[in-house]
Amino acid sequence: MIVKESTLDQTLIALADPTRRAILQQLSEGEARVTEIAAPFDISLNSVSKHIRILERANLVKRRKNGREHLLSLVPEPLDEAAEWIESHRNLWAARLNELEKLLSAKETHE
Repeated sequence: MIVKESTLDQTLIALADPTRRAILQQLSEGEARVTEIAAPFDISLNSVSKHIRILERANLVKRRKNGREHLLSLVPEPLDEAAEWIESHRNLWAARLNELEKLLSAKETHE
């Protein structure tokens, strides 16, 4: 699967922060209000809202309004795409390192 670079970039930027990863972990348990998400953090509601906006920009979180309440839920597809990209690159580098190991072993045998 080819992941658009900007999509992958936004996902990785969103995942780079431990607060945002914690928010995603909370949302993996189900939909939650913004105030519920903010409760465990020792930062302002405004700061949590900024983190949520970054997650929304990366399409990792979607917002649903129910009257005055803002309910958030996890959108896992960008995580799946990032995991697939990481796995493909891990496999590529593992194969390259295996080839290098074979070359070095062959060189040691001939010396």
